Amino acid sequence: MPSFNRKVIRTNLIRRAEILHLIRGFFAAHGYLEVETPLRIPAPLPEAHIEVIPADGWVLQPSPELCMKRLLATGYEKVFQICKCFRKAERGRRHLPEMTMLEWYAAGQTHDDLMVCCEELFRHTACGLGMGDALSYRGVIIDLSAPWPRLTVNDAFRRFASISMGQALAQGRFDEIMGIEIEPNLGKEHPLFLIDYPAEKASLARLKPEHPGVAERFELYIGGLELCNGFSELNDADEQRRRFTAEQKLIQNSGKTVYPLPEKFLGALERMPPCAGNALGIDRLVMLFCDAAAIDDVVAFTPEEL
Repeated sequence: MPSFNRKVIRTNLIRRAEILHLIRGFFAAHGYLEVETPLRIPAPLPEAHIEVIPADGWVLQPSPELCMKRLLATGYEKVFQICKCFRKAERGRRHLPEMTMLEWYAAGQTHDDLMVCCEELFRHTACGLGMGDALSYRGVIIDLSAPWPRLTVNDAFRRFASISMGQALAQGRFDEIMGIEIEPNLGKEHPLFLIDYPAEKASLARLKPEHPGVAERFELYIGGLELCNGFSELNDADEQRRRFTAEQKLIQNSGKTVYPLPEKFLGALERMPPCAGNALGIDRLVMLFCDAAAIDDVVAFTPEEL
C-alpha cells in the first residue's frame, strides 16, 4: 500500500523536481525545442485499450502525440514536451487517471536511435542525482551501464509465458499474458528493451521493411516497470487510416464511444518526414529513482485526496 507518509512524499517531490530539471537540461543540450500543445482536443487517437475522458464536446488528451507530429510535419525537427495526459478508469499502484508524460520526436531518427537516447537520458538523470551507474529499486541493484540488452517479444513469450505469442494473439490474450506473466520478469537487474512487436500490435509504428510481420517498436522495462513506448513512426496516411478504422470497430464492439477520426493529423502525415517518437511515464520514472512501491508516493495529490 502507498505510505501516505507526508515526510516521504515531500522528499520524493523534491527529487521529482530535480528529475524534471535534469530532463529539460538533457533535451536542451541535444537541440530539442520544448513545446506545449493543447490538453483538450476534438478527436483522440482511436485506441481500443484506452478510454478517453470527455471535456465539453471534445476530450482530454490521452497523449500529445497527434499535435507533436503535426509540428514535425510543418518543419520542426526535434521537439519534446512534459505534460498531463488523461485516461479514464486507470487507477492502481502504477496508474493514475491523470498522469505526467514526457514525449519527444525527432526527424530523421529511428527506434534504434530512440533506444540509445533512452540509455543516455536515464544515465544522465542517475548521474545528476548522484547515483552513477547503478540504482536500488525494491531491494535489487540495477546496473545502468550501457548498452542495455534487447529481447524480442516472441522470445519473451518463449521464455516467460504459458502460451506462445501466436496463441496469445489468436485468443485475444496478448495484453493479459504480457501484463501478468511477462512484464514482472523484465529489467530486474539491468534495463531491458522489449523489441519487435508483432504487426498486430504496431499501433502507430512503421513495420520493418525486411520483416513486415513485426513493427519497429520497443518498450523499456526497469525493475519490472514499463517506462516508455517508442517507435519509428508510420507516415503512410492510407495505412494509418486503415489501422484507425480497425480500432474504431473494436471500440464500437466494446460499447464505448467512437470519436471521429483525427482528419487533420491524417492530412499532416502526408508531409511528415521519416521520424521516431517516444512516450515516457514521468510518474513511474520518479517511482524508480525514489525507490517507491506505489505511484501515490511520488505525486502531490492522488484523486482520492481531492
